[in-house]
Amino acid sequence: MIFANPFHKPGVSMHNDVRSELAALGRQFHQRGWMLGTAGNLSCRQADGTLWVTASGVDKGDLTIDDFVRVELDGRLVEAPDGKRASAETCLHQSVYSWSDTVGACLHVHTVASNLVSRLWKDRVPLPPIEMIKGLGIWDEMPAVHAEVFDNPANVPLIGQAVTEQFHNTDPEVPFYVVRDHGITVWGNTLREATNRLECTVYILDYVLAAVQANHIWWTKDPR
Repeated sequence: MIFANPFHKPGVSMHNDVRSELAALGRQFHQRGWMLGTAGNLSCRQADGTLWVTASGVDKGDLTIDDFVRVELDGRLVEAPDGKRASAETCLHQSVYSWSDTVGACLHVHTVASNLVSRLWKDRVPLPPIEMIKGLGIWDEMPAVHAEVFDNPANVPLIGQAVTEQFHNTDPEVPFYVVRDHGITVWGNTLREATNRLECTVYILDYVLAAVQANHIWWTKDPR
């Protein structure tokens, strides 16, 4: 499977180009409060099947192209500027890429709303059938869809394992999942699509939290 890079420019290294785009997104997400400090990570699949992913412990508000490492889908290191290493959370991306060979980009961020919402529903969050749900590729008139919620053990690879097992058995209803008290992971066939979906996801979960606070969860009979 060959994945087209929507940001590639003739005469520019594809690897450098996609890292520049990822770095710019990281700085933007930091400003929006979604990747504060060193939290979160971003990745993009390349034409050869390898992944560019943010390195461990890098400041997301000051990302550069040298803050990414290239790994095989199984996590083996291919390229690491300045001896950097892949984040343990790379497994959150690998679980999605291994589930679907059409996924080209994966974004993991931390938001207050996603963490609070993950405390209100044990396994699956029922999403409201509002207009923004179309941004996730849901076009039904009154969709009844859910986002999967996974536990957050200290041993991070266990999260990736749980996601892989869940998606192997049941296709996700929406292109994101929630890790309790941790954050959200969103994906798309291209980096642009993943970014758009992330913005919609953040809006939807903000809406869910606001509805809970207003005691008006009108789209579901059982909020717990």
